[in-house]
Amino acid sequence: MISSFFNLDPESVLKTCENAGFQPTGLFTQLNSYENRVFDIQLEGSENIIAKFYRPERWTPDAIFEEHHFLKELNEAEIPSLNPLVLKNDSTLIDSNGISVAFFPKFRGRMPQELSLEDLNRIGQLFARVHNVGAKSKAPTRPYMDSSYYGGWETLSNLDNWVVPELKSRYFPAAEDILNFIDERFDPSEFIRIHGDAHKGNILQMQQSYFLVDFDDFCNGPVVQDFWMLLSYNEETLTEEKDAFIAGYQMFREFPFHQLDWIEALRGLRIIMYAGWIAKRW
Repeated sequence: MISSFFNLDPESVLKTCENAGFQPTGLFTQLNSYENRVFDIQLEGSENIIAKFYRPERWTPDAIFEEHHFLKELNEAEIPSLNPLVLKNDSTLIDSNGISVAFFPKFRGRMPQELSLEDLNRIGQLFARVHNVGAKSKAPTRPYMDSSYYGGWETLSNLDNWVVPELKSRYFPAAEDILNFIDERFDPSEFIRIHGDAHKGNILQMQQSYFLVDFDDFCNGPVVQDFWMLLSYNEETLTEEKDAFIAGYQMFREFPFHQLDWIEALRGLRIIMYAGWIAKRW
């Protein structure tokens, strides 16, 4: 499966598109994606579609279906997000040589370069509505954002041969402090279904509306995870940015203020996870 993923060629991409029930013209463009293979495909007499070839061995079909089900729930709640298309097999997934593939409508929006206080207020409203849906149930096949997230302690062990010797005495004690903090302070009973990777690159704007994209890191976690990456961390504006987001959020959902103390641990966990990801992919 991995070999077919790395060796995807134009013929395979177009054949998969045809097998899903579409009629491609033969023209497509590969889009940026760290983990998956994503293509913007032109169709005969129709709007372009986006084909997402999921990296094998990362998600099971059941885990992908949970992502798709969550998107459907958001759509039913009239929350702007891109739903996967239902294919001719009556599913949102098709198998292509062991690779799970989904197709999405192409959405034309712009990624905001800067977020004003008004933007953050509106995005706070949006995420509160997302979290109201997320709180309705769990996603049992998706990760939990605790110290086991993407390997956690195991990832730290795997990094032993990757961290340069002169940094080990600082890197590993700091990483252990982060994971210990998560073990001691995070309460999994507060976890709900969240986007998981909420940064400006995953928010598209069209006029006054915002659309969430790329739910590939959809998981069970604290709501503050869908908040901290949107801040600039400019000391002069940080408090105002937090206040603007939270004010918008509280129009639709109570904000858990105690989770603000978890932000630094979440930042550290992301660094550990990313280092482990690089080591695994190298």
